[in-house]
Amino acid sequence: MQTNYLLPNKYKIIGWILLVLGLIFGVYVYLTDYEPDMLTINVLSIYGDDQFFDNTQEFFKIIKNSIANELAALAIIFGGLIVGFTKEKIEDEFIYKLRKDSLVWAIIFNYAILIFTIMFVYSFTFFHILVFNMFTPLLFFIIRFNFLKLKSRSHEE
Repeated sequence: MQTNYLLPNKYKIIGWILLVLGLIFGVYVYLTDYEPDMLTINVLSIYGDDQFFDNTQEFFKIIKNSIANELAALAIIFGGLIVGFTKEKIEDEFIYKLRKDSLVWAIIFNYAILIFTIMFVYSFTFFHILVFNMFTPLLFFIIRFNFLKLKSRSHEE
């Protein structure tokens, strides 16, 4: 089966390392508000609005910012994309179907959770859920795909 959008299998371990380290670091940064001095640097801000109720908006400005959150988020995204979209050692029609079904399931499940939170969660808690929602489709896909792969192997034995 021709799958042009998949990376070679050799990248999967790099993806898992990035994903796991990103998740651990991201959860730690989120729970502790950790902002190390060595990760506070000057960055380009395309749009800045420092005060919620202030009308001062600034475009294309250099600001000092901790990039801990950004590094964790990028590690999760890149790691998740690499893990989710690398070929398996044996990439056949069955694996293709599992991948497709898992992706569809992850999107539907993700939006079901999002609909629930839109209806019943408010304020900054909702904002936090939206932040996590950047990662959940990819994580749901990876979990579901690997679960179905593992389940199919156990049925073969």
